[in-house]
Amino acid sequence: MAARAYWQGQIRLALVSIPVEIYSATKSGAKIRFNQIHEPSGKRISYEKVVPGIGPVDRDEIIKGYEVSKGNYVLLDEDEIEAVKIESKRTLELVQFVDACEIDPLYFEKPYYVAPQDELAEEAFIVLRESLRKAKKVALGQLSVRGSEKLVAIKPCGKGLLLETLRYADEVRAGQAFFDDIDEAKPRKELLDLANTLIDQKSAPFDASEFEDRYGQALRKLIDKKAKSKSKSAVIEDVDEPGGGDGSNVIDLMAALKQSVNEDKPKKSARRKKSA
Repeated sequence: MAARAYWQGQIRLALVSIPVEIYSATKSGAKIRFNQIHEPSGKRISYEKVVPGIGPVDRDEIIKGYEVSKGNYVLLDEDEIEAVKIESKRTLELVQFVDACEIDPLYFEKPYYVAPQDELAEEAFIVLRESLRKAKKVALGQLSVRGSEKLVAIKPCGKGLLLETLRYADEVRAGQAFFDDIDEAKPRKELLDLANTLIDQKSAPFDASEFEDRYGQALRKLIDKKAKSKSKSAVIEDVDEPGGGDGSNVIDLMAALKQSVNEDKPKKSARRKKSA
């Protein structure tokens, strides 16, 4: 089945408009999701909307409320909410360009692929892509979709573009409050040297395929096994735990770093003796 576009419209840069389609770069079905089941009957649990002291209520009696203090709500009906929704424009205007390193990773939320809508759009699309690549810049704009406005960043991605939604400033916590109690003392040089050696030994180009969701794979294996057996009883399998030594939390940092460096050294291949 062909992927369905998340958004269709135009990217506009000054007087230039580029018809594009935006597609989600992530797969929602990749994660295993559970439903709650009534074990005796095997049927899925459903939920009633109830009010304490009153019981179940009809759908048309329900409105939205924002809690301003404990137990006190500002009530809003659907017409009031609709009135403040942003009109879903079909134009994404690029309003600013920044260096990619200027955007803290904390702000990145979700990635999307951007492709030209048709052949006529390709020339302008390629010009935008290559201009961003040459300037080493990221384009910023605000995308209106489904009644809300999302801050987005656009950068080159192979032959296409990658759009990433960004969190607004008031959605990100300042980290300093969590780091205030950390000692500002400088580590000893020999410890830094050992740590840097270990980092160098383990440095390699990033390849996401080398990392696996072991918990997800174990769940999938368990589900497949139970589905084939058609059994309602639990299937229990041992899971290997990483070695934990003697369980002590007190370690000699210098000794641990030295051991790590020595264990991670590449093994030298034995040289063949030259025949006389």
